[in-house]
Amino acid sequence: MEVLSHLRVVEVGSSAATSYCARLFADFGADVQKIEPRAGDPLRRSAPLAPSGLSAWFAFLNFNKSSVIIDATEPDAATRLTALIEDCDILVDGRNVDSANCPYIDIVAIRQRRPRLIYLEASWFGHEGAYAGFAATDSTVRALAGLVKLVGPVAGPPLHAPDFQTGILAGLWGFIAAASSAFARMQGGAGRSWSLSILESSLAVSEYQMFEAFGRGDMTRRIGINRFWPTFPVGIYETRKGWLGVTTVTLAQWRAFCDMLGLFELRDDPALVLGADRLQHMEKIERQFMPRLKTRTAQEWFAEGLKRKIPIVPVPEISDLLQDAEKKARGAIVPVLLGEEEGLTAGSMQRLTSTPPRRGGKIPAPGEQQVFANTRTHLIGTESVSSGDIEAGGLPLQGIRVIDFSMGWAGPLCARTLADLGADVIKIEAIQYPDWWRGVDRRPAYVHGQMYEMTPEFCIMNRNKRGITLDLTRPQGVALAKRLLVGADIIVDNYSVDVLPKLGLGCDVLRTLNPRLVIISMSAFGTNSVHRNCRAYGSTLEQGSGLPSVVGSADGPPVMSHIAFGDAVGGLNGCAAVLVALSHARNTGKGQFIDLAQIECMMPFAAPWITLHSIGGGPSIRYGNRHPQFVPHGCFRCSGEDNWIMVAATDEDMWRRLAVLIGRPDWAADASLKSEEARRSIEDVIERGIQAWTRPRDADRAMFELQAARVAAGVARLPSELLNDRHLKARAFLQEVERPFIGLHPQPSMPIREGGRPYVIRAAAPTLGQHNGEILSGLLGLSEAEIAQLAREGIIGTKMLSEAELVESRKVSH
Repeated sequence: MEVLSHLRVVEVGSSAATSYCARLFADFGADVQKIEPRAGDPLRRSAPLAPSGLSAWFAFLNFNKSSVIIDATEPDAATRLTALIEDCDILVDGRNVDSANCPYIDIVAIRQRRPRLIYLEASWFGHEGAYAGFAATDSTVRALAGLVKLVGPVAGPPLHAPDFQTGILAGLWGFIAAASSAFARMQGGAGRSWSLSILESSLAVSEYQMFEAFGRGDMTRRIGINRFWPTFPVGIYETRKGWLGVTTVTLAQWRAFCDMLGLFELRDDPALVLGADRLQHMEKIERQFMPRLKTRTAQEWFAEGLKRKIPIVPVPEISDLLQDAEKKARGAIVPVLLGEEEGLTAGSMQRLTSTPPRRGGKIPAPGEQQVFANTRTHLIGTESVSSGDIEAGGLPLQGIRVIDFSMGWAGPLCARTLADLGADVIKIEAIQYPDWWRGVDRRPAYVHGQMYEMTPEFCIMNRNKRGITLDLTRPQGVALAKRLLVGADIIVDNYSVDVLPKLGLGCDVLRTLNPRLVIISMSAFGTNSVHRNCRAYGSTLEQGSGLPSVVGSADGPPVMSHIAFGDAVGGLNGCAAVLVALSHARNTGKGQFIDLAQIECMMPFAAPWITLHSIGGGPSIRYGNRHPQFVPHGCFRCSGEDNWIMVAATDEDMWRRLAVLIGRPDWAADASLKSEEARRSIEDVIERGIQAWTRPRDADRAMFELQAARVAAGVARLPSELLNDRHLKARAFLQEVERPFIGLHPQPSMPIREGGRPYVIRAAAPTLGQHNGEILSGLLGLSEAEIAQLAREGIIGTKMLSEAELVESRKVSH
């Protein structure tokens, strides 16, 4: 039986976020009933379309579901829908995005009768705040979330993918809320009611830059296509054949990159030690290395980079992904049936090895029920409780223990989310090798000044955790780690694939210690990949995913969207996978290994193009700032320096309102401009008209005027501006937390909340080794004398070692 086949999910309304959330349940066997009007979910008509006219985006979001047609005009519509909801476990509600003519639902009454029902409602912005009720699209939300303004040429306009991002991010968050609730319900808890903000879901990607600005001042600006603060080079470059993604973060990587290219003068230049230093000399550096990259192919450079441990990767076209046998074998690309058309799309990236997800499937025709052979008998409780009991109980994951071996962003975000949901997360570092997000600077001034305790990115990714230090290169440290693992439920690891096994903590050892352990490896390509030894950062994951090949203008290079897009996406996928495996472990007593490949987690963002190319072939269309369906759609300059606003007309009525607002009532009245296709023929003219209207206006004023006319618009914010965003303030999204070394500082909330306010952040990120005594004594029963001896031997500690101290420590340990 599939791990979630005991669950029935009902999906109402029309939004990519709720559709993707429900599809993630279907991936693991849940019976998903998609409620549609007689005309079908509006997303069935969303571009880009396959040759048959079926939506490639809808296909990705909806395979392996069943469809139920309920016509809201029929007398028994509400009764039929209520009966379906009362016979389900989880209700996923996208009506606040698009009601899709859904009949009335009395949620309060239903939850009174069915207290074990889990309810998730999604909206663009939440129910309160300055943007509540705004008209929106994927792009206008990303603009407001700080995910557009830093991308593109210095002079502008900012560049962005046309769509297909916020729905995936919010869908993952919605699944995390509902799946954690389903787990809590297994422990005897009641159902839970969640609200999900699509805007706040997208902030998972921009929060790193937000809080870098808090700690270091606002140094961020748009510095060119495929260039990103705070390090360099991180970008995509042309080779003799194909494009190459390059990332250098550490000094060793920079020097190895220079060695590979024979640029020894650059390698040895003391003014180029740190990425921030190299940013000051971008033009000079690129002039030297770009011609040399063109002497060999991307594949040749990739092979050379593997030898030298440099994070570089070929940048694939969509056609390259479709020819990648490994991605098909792993289930990252799966077959999908759209009516009579057979195509391919992005599969489930939650690669559980004992209870794997379904590999592809069929898109239901309107009203079609799909039957799967391994579906269990569905049971739903019918008991009634008082309304006060519905929300009773603690956090969903209380009582769960996580051992967090991860560093950087992706793994720590996975573990942080588990901690935010109530798990006891114990982060393991070492004074010899602390989390590299504390900083990669080993010079004495940085180390002895304890600057590693002041990095904002570490503080936001590691809140609500306890922290200890253990030197895992020595037997005593490994022995203590094993004792902790005996009592744990989950291990999170985003090291390279061989690190834990070499330390004596491979899967076979861990399963012997604790058969119920859920072990997630969050490597770049997967544990058995031919590229398993490739070094990677979040930038590498985006570069190698295929997404850059469909972003930007037709005559330009592939375009990255973020300094480290893949990290946040990998972290959310990791958390989702862990929750599925945790439910299986609680049901059966059996843990399992999750082989998450973070580069695959980026592929859903390119899913529509994967499907189109698999059916029709031909090059993928790059739309620039335009859209395959909405006309007009773009980023327009406002008054002042580098101020921009995203504007989109999503249907004929919105187009007419936009035309009247910008002083072109003749366009609104022109019947020949009724369709998107007709408007596309004069899109340049329309864009000039919009630009003439926005150019003299303040960006916020323009946004509120457009929204007053019910036109989708969003100011292109810098991530730093979100720290003072009035909408986020009204929703208490940012919480103030006190921590040693940095004092009171803001922390982002989760975008999922029960009730009107977010979960309270319980604890600041631990200082290095802060909980050594508490954990070694309280959990493992060590005496004060034993703990003191471990400190003398350097097995534990609370102060990071400098480079010189690290060398000396290695001599002593050997």
